Amino acid sequence: MPPKAKFEKEEIIEAALTLVRREGFSALTARALAGELGSSPRPIFTVFQSMEEVQDEVLKAAREHYNGYVRKGLTKTDGPRFKGVGEQYIRFAVEEPKLFALLFMREQGGQPDIDNILPVIDENYEEILSSIVEGYGISGADAGRLYEHLWIYTHGIATLLATKTCCFTPEQIGKRMTEIFTGLLREIKNSRK
Repeated sequence: MPPKAKFEKEEIIEAALTLVRREGFSALTARALAGELGSSPRPIFTVFQSMEEVQDEVLKAAREHYNGYVRKGLTKTDGPRFKGVGEQYIRFAVEEPKLFALLFMREQGGQPDIDNILPVIDENYEEILSSIVEGYGISGADAGRLYEHLWIYTHGIATLLATKTCCFTPEQIGKRMTEIFTGLLREIKNSRK
């Protein structure tokens, strides 16, 4: 009969997520996780087969946490939903810099080209794209182009903030994002005339 698990799966994942939030994904080892749990590594392996399995679960938990930010942006009621997504992307980078790095600043398997990167790295892609089509009355192809350009710009700001390379006030971020968005939208609409 296998030994009774000292910790539930969810407890281990939460401890691992806490560790990653504080120290980064590379710090997630059996010994470090055991220390976070106040235990030896053995109870971890009564629930999980390997540390790779733990890491996969932490990635899923980090993605779900990020998805909560996106959902908040998509339900924004005091302005465009697409802008809300960008604001929440940046907020996630500021509030969860280690999780942001884990999800958006590490090498990807293979190297998708720019036309395919967003669906690969963000499972919310279709819903975000729909918010652009509905909010601005442009085609799906044009919405994809707009989203791609703005993601590059927003990702740049988020990365600068997550790595503490420089700081922006919310007003500075809003003004810059509005300027870029307005220019891109004008360009897209003019190219269709």
